[in-house]
Amino acid sequence: MAGILLLNGPNLNMLGLRQPEVYGRDTLEDVVALAGATAASLGLSLEARQSNFEGELVTWIQQARGTFDAIIINPGAYSHTSVAILDALNIFEGPVLEVHISNIHKRESFRHHSYISLRAEGVIAGCGVQGYDLAVRRVAALLQK
Repeated sequence: MAGILLLNGPNLNMLGLRQPEVYGRDTLEDVVALAGATAASLGLSLEARQSNFEGELVTWIQQARGTFDAIIINPGAYSHTSVAILDALNIFEGPVLEVHISNIHKRESFRHHSYISLRAEGVIAGCGVQGYDLAVRRVAALLQK
């Protein structure tokens, strides 16, 4: 069974509380349940992790080599600042999908650039938490190729 590592970056543990007008009322647990159900329906396994620490995310990405077939990542604010996460993703051999709950291109100008997009096979932004479902479906399609 192919495995997906779902990584969520800083402040995503506060979903449901943090700016619900931007991010909605769903919690991180709701997101993980949605992604996990979609993965299971497609015959994939999914392991979800969240960290507010850049180095921990880098370590998990490094450890994913040979363990997971794909990574779905919502790097949060690290999208716009982390060359370290980009470098770690460049070492990973499977597909990478980047997810943003909000449309980062309709927000502050500093959010318009993502280092992570340089490595991602696809970027899903502005679809709310449904973006995670879409990302799992896209990963499934990429893994079938």
